[in-house]
Amino acid sequence: MSNSSVDPSTLYVVATPIGNLADITARACAVLAGVNAILAEDTRVSATLLRHHGIATPVSALHQHNEARRGARIVERLAAGESLALISDAGTPGISDPGAHLVREVRAAGHAVVPIPGPSALTAVLSVAGIDGPVLFAGFLPARASARQASIKSFESARVAWVAYESPHRLEAFVADLVVSLEPTRPVIIARELTKRFESVVRLPVARLPEWLAADPNHARGEFVVVIEAPPIALDEGGQTAWSLLDVLLEELPLAQAVRLAQKVTGARRNDLYAYALQHQSARGAGAEDAAAVVSPDPDADPDAPQG
Repeated sequence: MSNSSVDPSTLYVVATPIGNLADITARACAVLAGVNAILAEDTRVSATLLRHHGIATPVSALHQHNEARRGARIVERLAAGESLALISDAGTPGISDPGAHLVREVRAAGHAVVPIPGPSALTAVLSVAGIDGPVLFAGFLPARASARQASIKSFESARVAWVAYESPHRLEAFVADLVVSLEPTRPVIIARELTKRFESVVRLPVARLPEWLAADPNHARGEFVVVIEAPPIALDEGGQTAWSLLDVLLEELPLAQAVRLAQKVTGARRNDLYAYALQHQSARGAGAEDAAAVVSPDPDADPDAPQG
């Protein structure tokens, strides 16, 4: 393939499949085939992908243990006019994967760093989570129990939804920490083996997580993305809640518009606001015409409903 798809002295950060080898863009394949060399987290893992797509570009290892010391040589190669691609074992480099250090070093040397977007476990799980509002990304939490619990506490202080990655050998301990740290009814989404043969996405209240884990040994196998949904709305310093704002808006606006504005201002869950608005209208004797205009809440409204 011609090198017309790449520019000299450029580092391309290329997203690769997180499981299904077909989940790669045509542009990513063109870049991987066109660069002078590919920097891979594990050359054995990447060989399977490259062979599947008929890409014969030379590959060398760049991982967390050699990233810092290899940076200077990579910058020299870019300065000499080479184009290079950075990939990880799965997903997007630099997102809980090696790459961030190299990107900083290459940028500091004045060379271009170009993203080739594509698969990411983070965006994949959020696309099926039904989360409305801001989300924090925690990546892999610390392995040590005390540090992991402190991390959970720090993310909880933001009072928004947050996402963590977890490995199979630490999932049970992570779940135990969630059980002692969160309200029993707090909804959690566990996505396992995304895009692979045994992919599963379930949504459960925190209290049922240990039961789900114990129900099937396969539930603790694979790679995991865990979404902790935002906590219930609490009183703010002024003593006002999202409900108070919604009460005022419902006096002047149609239900759907009032809910939309209240969600935007407070960050509250849309389904919670809809449920409250329906109760509000019912108490005021709202007619069938008003009720029919309401968009039905998502299945997410039921903490026990599994998601596929």
